Amino acid sequence: MAKVKLQNIARKFGNVTAIENITLEIPNGEFWVLVGPSGCGKSTILRAIAGLESITEGEIYIGNTLVNHIPARQRDVAMVFQNYALYPHLTVAENLAFGLRMRREAKAEINQKVQTVARSLNIEHLLKRKPKQLSGGQQQRVALGRAIARVPQVFLLDEPLSNLDAQLRDDTRTELKQLHHQVGITTIYVTHDQTEAMTLADRIVVLKDGNIQQIGNPQTIYAQPANRMVATFLGNPPMNILPVTYLNGSFVINNQFLPINSEIEQRLHPIQGQNFDLGIRPEDIQLATSELNQKGYYTITVEINIVEPLGREILVKSKLLDTNINLDFLVAADWQGKQGDRVTVQLDLKRLFIFDVSSGKTLFASFAY
Repeated sequence: MAKVKLQNIARKFGNVTAIENITLEIPNGEFWVLVGPSGCGKSTILRAIAGLESITEGEIYIGNTLVNHIPARQRDVAMVFQNYALYPHLTVAENLAFGLRMRREAKAEINQKVQTVARSLNIEHLLKRKPKQLSGGQQQRVALGRAIARVPQVFLLDEPLSNLDAQLRDDTRTELKQLHHQVGITTIYVTHDQTEAMTLADRIVVLKDGNIQQIGNPQTIYAQPANRMVATFLGNPPMNILPVTYLNGSFVINNQFLPINSEIEQRLHPIQGQNFDLGIRPEDIQLATSELNQKGYYTITVEINIVEPLGREILVKSKLLDTNINLDFLVAADWQGKQGDRVTVQLDLKRLFIFDVSSGKTLFASFAY
């Protein structure tokens, strides 16, 4: 096991910059997740650590060793790809043992490690099969097992669950977390799935356009996002963003006034007519009741566009009346609303986020989570 340190690394392809000024230090044994939209540079960072991608600037350390010019095969890292990359002509046992044989380990030791890894991943009964005889989930376990068997200093995973169906993805995610607790290898995991990021990570690195937007533990990033991009990317369903204008102690939206508390005014020091983006998560919006209206909520009327049943609850996609401003919220599974209905909802004024319109920087974040 080893820490991983990236110091001001960059990768450029002609005039195109894939990543720039990436600086982070992953402590020994931690599980970090790189997350962001497609094209944000997360896989480039992973491949640079593995030695599969050269960097234009900066330094990469594994442990205390500068590895910029060390070939991939000598970096003592193990990588699991999205497409599994198993050897089709080898059995499961032979795939698991491949890296160990390349290191010329003793046959008895190889067999012991293969059995141990197979047992931990519940694939002992598959050891004599070829990859084509396995399901997608079984192939992914073999790919994980092959990497674990080597006991590398660093474990790199590039969207390893994206080809699995929803249930198998959930099950494998749980197994991955348990495996990390067992083996304790420093792990860097790339995904565009914010649910995977939130559930797996000790720390999340949120990326956009080749730059780091925020680093932190999942709950901190969720409750205290650094900017509008982070706030809207993490959370499912995503945060609502409403354009508002400050007037006389209230935010005005669509000619309706949302009173704000003194804490927000003290933090923002807004001036008359100043514009902001107001963020509120769907789970902090409820159908209006007189009881809730007495507890720091604000009512607003919307028109329903789409009703999406999610099983235990319903996601309602709506628009503020006579505008193109979207507002999504969640209701109970037995709710009977339909497209075209007008309903009154209540926003929890204690769970607002305020962002600068131009930069997207978070100016105020609720700490109620």
